[in-house]
Amino acid sequence: MNILGKRYWYFALSLLVILPGMVLIALNGLPLSIDFTGGSILEVRFAGETPAPADVVAVYESLGVKDAQVQTTGTGTVQIRSSFLSEASGEEDTGETATSTAVQAALREEFGELTVERFDSVGPSIGRQVTQRAALAVAIAALAVVFYITYTFRGLEHAFRYGVIAIVAMIHDVAVVMSITALGGQFWGWQVDALFLTALLTVIGFSVQDKIVVFDRIRENSNVYRRLPYETLANHSIIQTLQRSINTQLMTVEFMLLALALFGGITLREFAVILLIGLFSGTYSSIFIAAPILVVWEKQEWKTWFRRKEETQTI
Repeated sequence: MNILGKRYWYFALSLLVILPGMVLIALNGLPLSIDFTGGSILEVRFAGETPAPADVVAVYESLGVKDAQVQTTGTGTVQIRSSFLSEASGEEDTGETATSTAVQAALREEFGELTVERFDSVGPSIGRQVTQRAALAVAIAALAVVFYITYTFRGLEHAFRYGVIAIVAMIHDVAVVMSITALGGQFWGWQVDALFLTALLTVIGFSVQDKIVVFDRIRENSNVYRRLPYETLANHSIIQTLQRSINTQLMTVEFMLLALALFGGITLREFAVILLIGLFSGTYSSIFIAAPILVVWEKQEWKTWFRRKEETQTI
């Protein structure tokens, strides 16, 4: 099975997934939630018939809140995201921002009795801190990965390449997650929140783990099949790790996440879908992105416009 022989097709497939989302991000930015921008989220369950989203938005606008976004579920719960609502005890607005109690009173008056399932507010300064710390965490993790892999693979020639390519493949996985999230925000109202950050860091961890497994098999085979061309050696190593990747990811983690995405409810659905896509991308990139980039770098194919040099493959 010559997996690496079609490596440029894999690169093209990744670009096909990543580019549309990157275009949306460039035009509209990421669909950030209140965890990053500041604001409030109110989740209520109505005793009677669930009102239409437009009617709920109209109640918010009557109180001076112009940016409310409403999402409903099949269980009768309504989730409303808006600009910051204060938690004053009165039922009138404070002059600058509406209060949560005023919103709840207006909803009761308009639609009847309701139960508050959840109410959270985040100030803009907290949102900025979350963003900065998230970026710092990813940067530190990336540097740690480069140093760790370089040290672990120090017995191989060009050990630094393995660390750099692990980061490149990790960036690929992050880009896939970002792209899918941007598309989800455009078509299904997804938003980037604290759970998204948790999912992203989990994807990064699994992604690096998968790369190390493949790279470690290449390292082991380098001592056994010293006369093999590098592309043949890498391809043989990938085939040896293929069953492990499928069993670990698809047969265990992916099925559990699929069940969570289908039956976990609205609060966890985006989190589960992002993890599902991200972990699949991590496995995909380990086999079809990271190892092929190693071969491209080893053979310096950019010098021949990425046309592979003919080499005799013997085992």
